[in-house]
Amino acid sequence: MTVNVTLLVVMGVLFSVGVYLLLERSLTRVLLGLMLLTNGANLLILHTSGLPGRAPLHESGVAAEDYSDPLPQALVLTSIVISLATTAFILSMIWRSWILARRDEIQDDLEDRRVAQQSSYDAEDDDAMPQDTSEFNHADPRFAPARHNEEEAAESPGHHRLEKPSDGKERHPHEH
Repeated sequence: MTVNVTLLVVMGVLFSVGVYLLLERSLTRVLLGLMLLTNGANLLILHTSGLPGRAPLHESGVAAEDYSDPLPQALVLTSIVISLATTAFILSMIWRSWILARRDEIQDDLEDRRVAQQSSYDAEDDDAMPQDTSEFNHADPRFAPARHNEEEAAESPGHHRLEKPSDGKERHPHEH
């Protein structure tokens, strides 16, 4: 197999310009970068498939190595379909942002920055565990499941405290 240096240089340029455009804040440039990356990947797949050969239809008297491998062609066709769908999705995002804000530039989201500055407290992981009511309770405290800090769990979103009505019985807040 011979190496086509021109094709390798074209692929390198497509990949480098595609990555550069993907790192921009404009959605139009992101779209162009994605298209360049997919075209570079398609060229890479076709280049690694080897020399062109005969159509992969069986004919008697033709050696197996004379046929083209249909797998790289199928992979490129699949890649084209996926890139078309992704391009359509990004075009719809560009159109929507243009209609709403008359720009296609990605802005910093203040809510994302606020969430990023929060502590690593995860309400789902750090929430108080309910009392185990199974028949496999152990009297030995070494086998008892560890309980979380109730004060931290009470601060978590979605945590419901048991209400105590005037009759003294505990009731869940969603029960009526």
